Amino acid sequence: MRFEFATATRISFGPGTIKGVGSAAREMGRRALVATGRRSGPLLAILQSAGVDTVTLTVSGEPTTDLARAGTALARETGCDLVIGCGGGSAIDAGKAIAALLANGGDPLDYLEVVGRGQPLTHPSAPFIAIPTTAGAGAEVTRNAVLASPEHGVKASLRSPFMLPRLAIVDPELTYSLPPDITASTGLDALTQLIEPFTSIRANPLTDALCREGMGCVAHSLRRAYERGNDAVAREEMALASLFGGLALANAGLGAAHGFASVIGGMYTAPHGAVCAAFLPAVMAVNLQALRARQPQSPVLRRYADVAHILTGRTDAAAEDGIRWVQELSAALRVPALATYGITRADFATLVEKTAVASSTKANPVALTGDELQQILEQAL
Repeated sequence: MRFEFATATRISFGPGTIKGVGSAAREMGRRALVATGRRSGPLLAILQSAGVDTVTLTVSGEPTTDLARAGTALARETGCDLVIGCGGGSAIDAGKAIAALLANGGDPLDYLEVVGRGQPLTHPSAPFIAIPTTAGAGAEVTRNAVLASPEHGVKASLRSPFMLPRLAIVDPELTYSLPPDITASTGLDALTQLIEPFTSIRANPLTDALCREGMGCVAHSLRRAYERGNDAVAREEMALASLFGGLALANAGLGAAHGFASVIGGMYTAPHGAVCAAFLPAVMAVNLQALRARQPQSPVLRRYADVAHILTGRTDAAAEDGIRWVQELSAALRVPALATYGITRADFATLVEKTAVASSTKANPVALTGDELQQILEQAL
């Protein structure tokens, strides 16, 4: 047995941990570029009281190659020696990309996977602090930044161990005010990022332990967090599930659900977590079908049964019970159908072609045929 495990240099988890960002940032630099969504006021006040100047970059949607270029130029022009990403996965990925480009120079397409030149980063990123305000992406502990490339109509990653944050601050209190729809989509993203690494071809004992614990947290708490946003215990468990999902995916990979989601995210305006939720049951079902037909001795078949045990709380649950549980949860959380975003059967050929070569698909537990990928689309639509 051989595996590696890498993550952020330091993780600070718990209610109120945001208060420590000022002293931590001051140890890394004197002027911070803060890539953030809509709720950065308390963070900026804490930084300024600690003597850290700030320059704000607003990240209003999923980050693009153009945003990474503009943010890097802004950081250079204003003399920033530190980058902070505060928000959902989009803000954190934007900050992560800017920190990497700030230290390495060049253009995002020099380093981007799939549609870029895929060159390796040669220098550690500028000091980077990640502060999630949602519970889903786990981007605070991953080694990649997902960027949309509008000219290619796809999302792809900048990826390097050099991109792991210097510090991840996970404060569940920052998620209390999330509205139900964002709680649902980010929480289902977290669930997908626990099931896919657990069934990935690169799963290892450390990621297995994280995934098992994280799936239990989602089973106990996502519906509660959706229905009662100020439920402190539910919010804490979902923050933990998100963190564990990020740790797992960074070290074990993902699967076809995220392969489809990355492609659709580059072609349509659709929430990443909701897209993952739409695909997850279909991917689980088709993976089971393919494994039983071509690899009937695969240990992943047992893993899908383990997923069902954890999610349903029943020791006699079969793999199909886990799939039904995910479908029922998605319905309870009112996840929109894929057709809501303008996806039609006319798009299937393009979606299948792009998903087959997506980086996440490469870790799927079984290589799926084009017909099987189309079957997933039919079920998810």
